[in-house]
Amino acid sequence: MTSTQTIRAAVLGASGYTGADLIRLAARHPNIEITALVAKAHAGQPLAKVYPHFASLDLPALVTADEVDWDQVDVAFCGLPHGTAHSEIAKLPESTKVIDMSADFRLRDLDTYAQWYGGEHGAPKLASGAVYGLTEHYRDDIEKARLVACPGCYPTAVLLALLPLAKSSLVAPNGVIVDAKSGASGAGRSLKQNILFSEVGEGLSPYGVGTHRHVPEIEQELGQAFQQSVVVNFTPHLVPMTRGELCTCYVPLTNGASAENLHEALLAAYADSPFVRVAEQGTIPATQHVRGSNYCHIGVFADRIPGRAIVISTIDNLVKGSAGQALQNFNVMFGFDETTALEQLPLFP
Repeated sequence: MTSTQTIRAAVLGASGYTGADLIRLAARHPNIEITALVAKAHAGQPLAKVYPHFASLDLPALVTADEVDWDQVDVAFCGLPHGTAHSEIAKLPESTKVIDMSADFRLRDLDTYAQWYGGEHGAPKLASGAVYGLTEHYRDDIEKARLVACPGCYPTAVLLALLPLAKSSLVAPNGVIVDAKSGASGAGRSLKQNILFSEVGEGLSPYGVGTHRHVPEIEQELGQAFQQSVVVNFTPHLVPMTRGELCTCYVPLTNGASAENLHEALLAAYADSPFVRVAEQGTIPATQHVRGSNYCHIGVFADRIPGRAIVISTIDNLVKGSAGQALQNFNVMFGFDETTALEQLPLFP
């Protein structure tokens, strides 16, 4: 694509957190014209009525999907809930490229999808051609794709930390433990008792213990890297903050490997990746170091337990964990510089 070419974009689920953050980022992209905003429950309203912080932008009103002229849309960003996205995406013309931020096209095995998401997949043909959108590891496939399935926020943080180590055979495939923590925005914008301020404030609680739906996604990608089936012990926690995600991964080392070897492998793997920062040894990643940005910070530490190491990764769950990664994939798909409209530095404090 030329630097002056305009890509017409629609956002499905524009009234949700991921859709709204996508709009916030895309508004700065010199090659994107947002031509349709789809939000069924708020159809007919200006977006600024739902999100007043968009009042300064000249955006189309919210509409239903049936009101969109899809022949006039080059790419659709989908921020719909899982179980809904696949049926809506299946209705789009083949000429429309899709960047999906839901879970509906992440899992390659549709029996696994049915097991974890409670029903058969509604668009199996589309699913078979979907590309997993972890940008740093699938750039070549993303560039040629019609449908990109952006990873979940937890898998993004975990896989960026562990995939290079699995591919380098520096860690063993069994015995990986992930202790993960996320802000309340990861639960979406719908009303839920457990994310009311008085429920989530001044507390810390695990959820989805042993049953979180991001587990098969993590195991799918790590299994492919290890070239064998993998079982990961993963437990997420809800922390009293809006944005941010931090994953502490406890990994078994292969014979002779050290934390220094892991650090070197990560530095080599991400030498040409503008949004992954491998911290200097001794520097501990923290959510406040990436808040509001598309960056992922990774740190490696020797464990006091012989034969193990600790790898810590942190992202903003709404940006690198969703909307920012979607826009990064857009840039790759359409041949723009990967960092376009994603150059903003983290917000601190």
